[in-house]
Amino acid sequence: MTTTAEPTRREQILAAAAELFAARGFHGVSVSELGAACGISGPALYKHFSSKQAMLAEMLVSISEELLAVGRERVTSAPDPAAAVRALVDWHVDFALGHRPLIIVQDRDWESLPEEARAQVRRLQRQYVDLLATQLRLLRPGLGHGAAHASAQAAFGLLNSTPRAGHAISDDDLRTLLAEMAVAALGA
Repeated sequence: MTTTAEPTRREQILAAAAELFAARGFHGVSVSELGAACGISGPALYKHFSSKQAMLAEMLVSISEELLAVGRERVTSAPDPAAAVRALVDWHVDFALGHRPLIIVQDRDWESLPEEARAQVRRLQRQYVDLLATQLRLLRPGLGHGAAHASAQAAFGLLNSTPRAGHAISDDDLRTLLAEMAVAALGA
């Protein structure tokens, strides 16, 4: 039986911040509101994060690191490129359904992210796109480098539309729909 560890206080704060930032925007949420959402005073947040921007940076960098790490695991454990593409799509669908607020925050509050964190997120996300693009080129040898990357980015864009899709269907049905659409679009 697998057990998941309880989230740390930092993780709890980041989850609450993601929800608030997604609902009202980075600049629309005060430190005192963040603290109240976590059951602590606003100034107590500074025991965990040096600033609200540091919180945003950790939020987006850490999820980008997780996407890449799990993506690499999925590719490594896949028996062939088609299975690797499917594993990456399935992983990203799970991510998108489970982290809707983070997708909204990155889309809307990107400019509030400190430049160093933006560079780190971009680098991690390029590596993540490279994972899928590489598998697409192995699966479809005639596919050029640029087309493989454009295909990967388009597929991830489709999957990242999750916060704005699926209000009329269950998450299980949306999971199936998105995975089927992405796999079909990728020619896998």
